[in-house]
Amino acid sequence: MATVRPADAVEDGMFRALRWLRLVVTLNLIFFNLAVRADFAHPVAALVLVAGLVAWTLFAVWAYAAAHRRTRLLLSVDLAISAGAILVSPWLKESGPHATVPGFWVMVVVLAWGVHWRWTGGLVAAAVVSAADISTRLPDITQAHYGNVFLLMIGGPLFGYLCGSLQRVAAERDEAQRLAALAHERARLGRAVHDGVLQVLAMVQRRGPELGPEGADLGRLAGEQEQALRALVHVTETAGIARDVGTLDVSALLSQVAHRGSPQVSLAAPGHPVFLPGAVAVELVAAAAACLDNVAVHVGESAHAWVLLEDLGDRVVVSVRDEGPGIPSGRLAAAEVDGRLGVSQSICGRLTDIGGTAELSTGAHGTEWELSVPAPGSP
Repeated sequence: MATVRPADAVEDGMFRALRWLRLVVTLNLIFFNLAVRADFAHPVAALVLVAGLVAWTLFAVWAYAAAHRRTRLLLSVDLAISAGAILVSPWLKESGPHATVPGFWVMVVVLAWGVHWRWTGGLVAAAVVSAADISTRLPDITQAHYGNVFLLMIGGPLFGYLCGSLQRVAAERDEAQRLAALAHERARLGRAVHDGVLQVLAMVQRRGPELGPEGADLGRLAGEQEQALRALVHVTETAGIARDVGTLDVSALLSQVAHRGSPQVSLAAPGHPVFLPGAVAVELVAAAAACLDNVAVHVGESAHAWVLLEDLGDRVVVSVRDEGPGIPSGRLAAAEVDGRLGVSQSICGRLTDIGGTAELSTGAHGTEWELSVPAPGSP
């Protein structure tokens, strides 16, 4: 069964309402033109026009009922029929077009354009209908005629804007419900993991050394797995409280990277989540992971590294530092010439692609990378 998007559901509901409005204004069209039939200079042609508008109404009620039939051609023909019915009114009516043959019937197409193409559609359709109406009344434009055009030009875009707002609200509501359900499931799984697996791993870590050297190794491995699992639970918990759809918590992602075991990493982060757009957060953390990989390869798997996450308001900075021998002068340039693009692509290239910077400080004291990206909303 196909899933209906919230925006499509709102549009379907609006067109169901327009279906009844279209029928009401069609009844008004029939009775009004019967009442003024004495004014027609060409009554047979007027009867054909009214019958044609009624037939089009019945077809439109069917056509607009399904989303796949609401094509650009359907709406364009609907608008053309409305404008054409207005333009032929002066020829059909002997005493002048005080009221056009379609009358209020043309308002439905303006609303239909507003539903389908939001405020721009409502504005375009209102402009076409208004231009057709004014052209039949020149040069005798009265205050009433001006008022009708003014209301149409205001009402069409406004109705389209309201439809767009309803669609956005429906999409945000569904996304909030989905995130709430995910957060509830994460919390349930987190409790299950905490009550079972984490407690067992912690017990193995404590009791392992009592079993001798092999038990000590088993306890050490259990401790590493406990840290990695706690980091994973932290990631799933913080992911559920993202402020906006498509954002990720950088501290949670860094925590997961820091507990990989090689090299030994000390992570310092703010006490609150640090949110960035998903693509930016993933690339920033990937660059930090590449820095840690370099530490493991060039300093040693047992080396120690320090990762610092800072939320400075206008930017987010991740610093990765080690106490290795540093990078010899010219080494990075030579590596790039030789085709080894680990630093230039995995670190610097990633930061450039997301609009950030990567600054290197190296020497006998060790190596430090400072990875900086603009915070959301900052210039």
